[in-house]
Amino acid sequence: MKDIVITGRQIIRELLIFAGCILAALLVNVYSIVRFSTQWKELITTLNITLALALIFFALIAVLRGIVFCCSRVLQKKAG
Repeated sequence: MKDIVITGRQIIRELLIFAGCILAALLVNVYSIVRFSTQWKELITTLNITLALALIFFALIAVLRGIVFCCSRVLQKKAG
């Protein structure tokens, strides 16, 4: 069986993408706090929901990246 090697560069890229997802989820939370005039302590009290939203964002981005990867592979095979 062939070994799978994950490089440090790939790990860092995925961590940066996940950090962006966490930031986006926090920005959604800040927007909702401002929009509905609630207390700022909700940034901490809803942190578990924010992290779950970040995971959902990450999964959606992974699906989109997979679709783009598959489409690019199909187009490369047609061209070559």
